[in-house]
Amino acid sequence: MGIFILRRLGVMLLTALCLTFIVFWLTNLYPNLEKLAKTQGNFRMSDEAVTSYLDNRGYLQPTPIKFGQWLGVVPGWITEAESGKVTGRCFNSDTPVDDRPTFCGILQGDWGYSTVFKEDVGPTVLTRLGLTGKLMLCVLLLMVPSALIVGVLAGMREGSRLDRSLSTFSIATTATPEYVSGVIFIAVLASSRFGVSPWLADMGWIDGKTLFLGSATSAMKDATFWNFFLPVLTISLYGMGYIARMTRASMTEVMTAQYIRTARLKGVKFSDIVLKHALRNALIAPFTVIMLQIPWLLNGVVIVETLFNYKGFGWLLVQAASNNDIELLLAVSVVSVIVVLATQLISDIGYVFLNPRIRIT
Repeated sequence: MGIFILRRLGVMLLTALCLTFIVFWLTNLYPNLEKLAKTQGNFRMSDEAVTSYLDNRGYLQPTPIKFGQWLGVVPGWITEAESGKVTGRCFNSDTPVDDRPTFCGILQGDWGYSTVFKEDVGPTVLTRLGLTGKLMLCVLLLMVPSALIVGVLAGMREGSRLDRSLSTFSIATTATPEYVSGVIFIAVLASSRFGVSPWLADMGWIDGKTLFLGSATSAMKDATFWNFFLPVLTISLYGMGYIARMTRASMTEVMTAQYIRTARLKGVKFSDIVLKHALRNALIAPFTVIMLQIPWLLNGVVIVETLFNYKGFGWLLVQAASNNDIELLLAVSVVSVIVVLATQLISDIGYVFLNPRIRIT
């Protein structure tokens, strides 16, 4: 197992490096750099002024050199102005000569400077990642158990009325986009004029005007059931249908296996057959699907975070892309790549433990 993990870590590192280089090359195409120069300077800048702006900040260097500087393995660019002031990637003109570092990149913990938020990229990404991580954790705690219960109950008795009802529910949740279900939940549960909230308020069953809050902005500092439930429910319903369908299909296949029939003929209780014999084998395929939901949750919550005004990692990705914030966009992309590769590694390791027939050499 140790050799397998080390081998996979090596492959992950190489894959992350290649993917990161592709993203770096795409974000540093000249039209993007020209847009950056005009955004930071003046939209009426001449071509000569744009070229001078980019050249003084090292953007016109060859892509491999810029990529090496961004990683921190190549010395940063240095520019000397006509006035004699010296600036560089790793320092400004006010930095003492003895304190001017040669390397400043990802390996040195320097993720760059955000042109939108006017602050270092590292703390910005870390803060937004923590907010989305809190949302992802709550979604997984609601989505995974609910999906597994629905899938197992549907797959226990294939073709029954319960199976058809739960399968219809799973398909309906997956087929309903998040922006549709989110708007419905806000209108029904978080509106002071429509839905059930006015009726509950008139009955005296709720203290406020609405049952839930339609905005999750306050949940960024203090998440409660009332201000955080709707975005969690919106994401959970959309994702649980797919997991439930996969669990049902796997459970149905396991329940028709020969060893399950043998256990039934021996008179083993049906509940023991499901819990002790069928469930573990039925969870092999859904486990992989569940692990793949984590990268989707990280980058796929853009709509929900925008709809509920929750400024997490997905919201940060939109801001970086729409405002052409190159350093921030690169950092977000690197984090996304790392999360995807890490979840795939965890999925492979968990698959081995769940399926004893697999042996790693």
